[in-house]
Amino acid sequence: MRVGLDVSPRAQTKAGTARVVDGLAGALAGRPDLDVVPLTFGGGGRGATAVRDAIWYPLGIARAARHLDLLHCTTFRGPIRARVPVVVTVHDLALLRYPEAFRPWHRATGRLALRSSARAADAIVAVSEFTRDELVELLAVPAERIRIVRNGIEPVFSPDGPRAEGDYVLAVGTLEPRKNLARVVEAARLAGVDLRVVGAAGWGGVEVPGWVGRVPDEDLARLYRGARCVVYASLYEGFGLPVLEAMASGVPVVTSRGGATEEVAGGAAVLVDPLDPEAIAAGIAETTTRRDELVPRGLARAREFTWAAGADAVETLWRELT
Repeated sequence: MRVGLDVSPRAQTKAGTARVVDGLAGALAGRPDLDVVPLTFGGGGRGATAVRDAIWYPLGIARAARHLDLLHCTTFRGPIRARVPVVVTVHDLALLRYPEAFRPWHRATGRLALRSSARAADAIVAVSEFTRDELVELLAVPAERIRIVRNGIEPVFSPDGPRAEGDYVLAVGTLEPRKNLARVVEAARLAGVDLRVVGAAGWGGVEVPGWVGRVPDEDLARLYRGARCVVYASLYEGFGLPVLEAMASGVPVVTSRGGATEEVAGGAAVLVDPLDPEAIAAGIAETTTRRDELVPRGLARAREFTWAAGADAVETLWRELT
């Protein structure tokens, strides 16, 4: 079986979606009777992004996959129609819930593309039960067309290895409105702790003290291990990889109550109201008193998420459709 796998997120970002593509592609490599053909277009510039979103995804990617057995688009953008079965991965529906949090181009084109892809795909992969439920509620996608395939964790994120020096709380995420970093900064101030923020520069005018930029995974693992706790108080996520990465690194986590990150945490994190800096600050303090409980629970929870399991689920779905 020859499958076209959209790897364009690698050109667009080094954040969550690209990490998912890398993890899945790596776990699928070398499997018997499975030839995964990477498909991509252009680079990370605005011009390439515009052409990719407006032309390549609706029309070009289907043409590139016409001689293959199946096409898997790893974001919500996909072809209008294709000669082969199409699978689309939807990570979240933030474009519908929080359109104001996105750049104008992504907001203008993304909502139409999301609805079009959801209608046209033969099957949809959701990365969490939360995202599945959002697809059913907001786009009326029948639940039987949705397959849940959870993300995994890279082996570099483990409790064993060097730790960054200092006494600090860590936040991880692109500097953009949904990550709620202004309230995390205020919570750190209320808690009387130093805050370090790791992530790419984003949009929406988000600037925070303690920002160290984007770092290689080895450095990120050191920062996780050295942190008093990790705060991931995002307003909306479809999954939340930093929650798992932190727990796999042996660090207590504070995350948002009521969404995908609560699902991913699975009872192994401190849950807070992300709209309340005082609640986030109290969560930071709680991780200190509960550290001996939270760390082993987090390690056990993180072990449930592997790229091999995700690749198994994706391959099973592909074979069902061909």
